[in-house]
Amino acid sequence: MKFHPLTISILSLIFWSCIQQPTQPIIIDETDQTETIVQTVKIDSVWAGQPVGFCLYTHGDRQYIAYYNANRNMVVGQRNLTDDEFKLHIMPPTTREETGGTSTLLGWDSHNSVTLGIDKDGYIHLSGNMHVNPITYFKSTHPNDISTLKQEMEMVGTNEKRCTYPHFMTTKEGELLFHYRDGGSGNGNEIYNVYSCETKKWSRMLDVPLTDGQGLMNAYQTQPTVMKDGWYHVYWVWRDTPDCSTNHDLSYMKSPDLKKWYNAFGEKFDLPASLDKELVIVDPIPVQGGIINLAAKLCLDENNKPVFAYHKYDSVGKTQFFVAQVQGNKWVYNQITNWDYRWYFSGNGSINTDIRLKGFNKRLDGNYEVDYWHIKYGNGTILLNDKFENIGKVLKPEPFGSTMQTESNFPNIKVRTSNDIGKLDKSELRYILKWETIPANRDRAPEKPWPGSSQLYLYELKKNN
Repeated sequence: MKFHPLTISILSLIFWSCIQQPTQPIIIDETDQTETIVQTVKIDSVWAGQPVGFCLYTHGDRQYIAYYNANRNMVVGQRNLTDDEFKLHIMPPTTREETGGTSTLLGWDSHNSVTLGIDKDGYIHLSGNMHVNPITYFKSTHPNDISTLKQEMEMVGTNEKRCTYPHFMTTKEGELLFHYRDGGSGNGNEIYNVYSCETKKWSRMLDVPLTDGQGLMNAYQTQPTVMKDGWYHVYWVWRDTPDCSTNHDLSYMKSPDLKKWYNAFGEKFDLPASLDKELVIVDPIPVQGGIINLAAKLCLDENNKPVFAYHKYDSVGKTQFFVAQVQGNKWVYNQITNWDYRWYFSGNGSINTDIRLKGFNKRLDGNYEVDYWHIKYGNGTILLNDKFENIGKVLKPEPFGSTMQTESNFPNIKVRTSNDIGKLDKSELRYILKWETIPANRDRAPEKPWPGSSQLYLYELKKNN
């Protein structure tokens, strides 16, 4: 049978239009995967004048907390998991003038989080209340006893006068590490110390910083995290000045042992990581390109290759989520949202976010999901296929805390939460801290009146399904 050329053209047009027609988005409903509060522990009254990071650490059959109370004192607490309350210990109140720059009293700086670590022998380590200040560090003189925490004015003794962002972590071998930024925003290095249980002393883990801004910038980086391939993975953005709009160049590296480091393509390089080592750059986002510090999440694909979700400005200046994946010997980028919104951020100090990337994970069905909160579009989860294309969405229960009514009626007060940095044996359980504060005010005192104290709670949550 022969067809007229016009008929063939029409048939071809119909065929291609059928292929190219977008499919209906996939919607996966997981709203029944809720949690039940099985225990509530009322802990203490806490400061509500600004948000600042608290710490919850479940370690074996014990639980430890660190926070600032209603008088802005640094407080630590502990309990056995079978106890109904925490034993609290207020750290001796000291001012920076009294102790050469360290302090246990919170000012107005929302950077001044507090954090805990525990070594292999059970001794407790505490650090916090530092934003370009001398190192503020405590160690217990007895295992598993927060009441014996004593301040030590030095760890190693060098590069400890301008410290920020303290973090403890344990290696795959169970060794305790401590890392922090040495220097200011726009000019700093990431320093790593390792603790010896035999000598009871700290030493430098590396002869050089992990990242080095070379006096021109600093890296806002994640701490090394062991993922499913058994390697440590680290990523960061550079910032040129204290102005948060000067973030640029999403970067990444990995290591089997925290000593030898490689880029995403398996190429080895020498530390420190610096901007001139272009082989570690994931996306060369320019200054004022729309990425905020740590506004990225890492996932490994089925071949253990790194994949990033992050936000930046699109070609017309709107803030969008993108995915960067490795294909061959290069990074390939894919825009996964088409939002009509631009989040412009700039200036110094702690800012309030318009967009938060909350998670990026591989699902059991082989797809991927990106969890977010958006000031215009609320909470949501984007569903991606194995090519990292947006194919729909996942409906999930509202996050814990987002549906809770505030106990205070003070204007603009918000619920704050802090997740557990420890590991639990029971995957169906998790613990979370909850309290309330007004928003950050770029690390300055807001106008009076200030809110009264809020109540700090610990919740034990259990999955219903």
